[in-house]
Amino acid sequence: MGIIGWIILGLLAGGIAKVLLPGRDPGGLIGTTLIGVAGAFIGGWLSAKFLDRPIDTQFFDPATWGSAIAGSLVLLIGYRILFGNSRD
Repeated sequence: MGIIGWIILGLLAGGIAKVLLPGRDPGGLIGTTLIGVAGAFIGGWLSAKFLDRPIDTQFFDPATWGSAIAGSLVLLIGYRILFGNSRD
């Protein structure tokens, strides 16, 4: 799966993470989207590195989507913890 596939997956994973974790985000739509893309990359790397699940060949593999969404959720939660009060 190429870089464009990871970006598309990250955009979708960021949207799914936002639906699973509703509320006001400090970065808004653009910040959530960038967190989704970064979460897809980090989740995919962690899955391939530590779970011995290479995910760079299948776009529609459930493990790919699960790792991307999990990475996005972790980054979104961390982002809210660090910068959550900036929009008050």
